[in-house]
Amino acid sequence: MNKTIRRASVFALLLVFALLVRATWVQFYDGKALADDKDNRRNAIETYAEPLGNIIVAGNSITGSSATKNSDLKYKRTYKDGKLYAAVTGYASQAYAPTQLEGIYQDVLNGTDNRLKTVMDTVTDKRADPGDVVTTIDPDVQKAAYDALGDKKGAAVAIDPKTGKILAVVSTPSYDPTSLTDANTAGTAWKKLNADSDKPLTNRALRQPLPPGSTFKLVVAAAALEDGLYSSVDEKTKSPDPYTLPGTTRELANENRSAPCENATIRTALQYSCNNVFAKMAVDLGQDKVKAMAEKFGFNDDEQDVPVRAYTSVYPSDMDRSSTALTGIGQYDVTATPLQMAMVSAAIANGGKLVSPHMVSQITDSGGDVLKNYDDSAGAKEIVDSDTAEQLQSAMQTVVEQGTGTNAKIDGATVGGKTGTAQHGENNSQTPYAWFTSYGKADGKEVAVAVVVEQSNAARSEVSGNGLAAPVAKAMMEAALKN
Repeated sequence: MNKTIRRASVFALLLVFALLVRATWVQFYDGKALADDKDNRRNAIETYAEPLGNIIVAGNSITGSSATKNSDLKYKRTYKDGKLYAAVTGYASQAYAPTQLEGIYQDVLNGTDNRLKTVMDTVTDKRADPGDVVTTIDPDVQKAAYDALGDKKGAAVAIDPKTGKILAVVSTPSYDPTSLTDANTAGTAWKKLNADSDKPLTNRALRQPLPPGSTFKLVVAAAALEDGLYSSVDEKTKSPDPYTLPGTTRELANENRSAPCENATIRTALQYSCNNVFAKMAVDLGQDKVKAMAEKFGFNDDEQDVPVRAYTSVYPSDMDRSSTALTGIGQYDVTATPLQMAMVSAAIANGGKLVSPHMVSQITDSGGDVLKNYDDSAGAKEIVDSDTAEQLQSAMQTVVEQGTGTNAKIDGATVGGKTGTAQHGENNSQTPYAWFTSYGKADGKEVAVAVVVEQSNAARSEVSGNGLAAPVAKAMMEAALKN
């Protein structure tokens, strides 16, 4: 063969090979990328070609699907009691990416999860019938929290300490997810919700850490008992009153100036919420020991999935001693979500063991067969030993029976709690955050709760954990413990 012709033939073959490679790349790699692109309308058309699967609470669907008119998107998502459950469901929208459980389990709910496919679905490449998401939410506890928070800006979480099941997740003010489902009207609703200064789209229960104030004193007390700094909640501490922050001339005041806080026991210090005791305790322990205990409870965990990813609750590092003292009362740079503070009470109530909190029990196929059971995988880890837990339970009961948490008392139930009023703004210039975390036990049932009220109509002088947050916690515990 002529040398020139041979070279031309080889070059032509290389060009053909390059075209084949490129065609293959476009078809299989770029094609998948284009198919998965969030702006590809074909995805929305396919997703909403059939009704979606549902999110289930206590055996009943709190979601649905309805047929649309004059649209290539044949169905849209609907919600029952949308505002009540918005912090659980999130939204599935024709216009925006899904959130919360709708987002995490979108493949199950729209039928594209491979676990849903039958043999025939695989052969025909047909989309499977959608599955359902079964939650752990107790509708009575959820409604009790929502009604008790009312028009207050805040959040609440309830957990079964023995199982880790999340019984309620409420964030107020809420919103109706239905307003975001239809592509033709979602834009107007989206702009209105995002312009609202109260931020109703924010899930305050899971995704807005705030200074926990005196509720964090439970963590410091646990660290002191576990470390052996004090052997009992009834041992006198070494706590001058007033207490001067180390390296400063600033005296740390107690809210109740007449409270017996000088050298008070841990029980008395929790009962009266003595700042001097826990600030001094944090300094005596040192930031590393307090941080280690906080992290055992779940602080600084940036992968806290329930299965919604919760924002990280923070205990800081690299502080001077005066800052460490302030962390002892849940201030400085300490932040926590209501979920996190409910976890603290849950571990204490459960004999020192924390069961992984989760708000999804199962995911199932369209026939109800279980694809995954999350209740079986919820592991427990020891946070404090059982003696420490029992002592803290006893001290928390004193808070409710004789101390700052009397509004959480429930007839016929054992209730322990801790109030918190966290400073907000420079020099506490803005309305403080009112906190309450607690546990309740009755007739073999248990529940752990945390509530934060960011803003209410109460006068500033009336803002307190006992006044605003404890009644919400009481309503939730009553609902969980009822026969």
